[in-house]
Amino acid sequence: MSDQHVADQTGPDNGASPPDQAPDESDLSDLAARLFDMARGGQTDQLRAYLEAGVPANLTNGVGDTLLMLAAYHGHAATVQALLDVGAEVDRVNDKNQTPLAGAVFKSHDDVVRALVAAGADPDAGTPPARQAATMFGRDDYRSLWDKPEN
Repeated sequence: MSDQHVADQTGPDNGASPPDQAPDESDLSDLAARLFDMARGGQTDQLRAYLEAGVPANLTNGVGDTLLMLAAYHGHAATVQALLDVGAEVDRVNDKNQTPLAGAVFKSHDDVVRALVAAGADPDAGTPPARQAATMFGRDDYRSLWDKPEN
């Protein structure tokens, strides 16, 4: 029986037809680029569909940026929350040792900062840490999000 014939025999009861061939590296590279663009652009619903289909929440580009890092840096709180909901690592650093929280603080994306802190982001992780970035950019209001009053 030929491979094509086997594929013709699969149906709704037998499972989906296998592709004629595995995707090549350029196809995967193109898909990854689209996923990173979705994170940058705040295309939450589209990105969520890929995540639900099995794309890793901590997918990383060539410079170590995760989907979460890109969504946070570009101010997309809903996308950040969707990534956190599927297990994205909140303090994962890129190749420059930067965190999503520090990026959101740098860009003054208040809703993103709150979402990351609520998910347990460490304001002292990375270089520079979010705590230091908040001080450098005069965002003392962020300190109340991570500084606990002493008893």
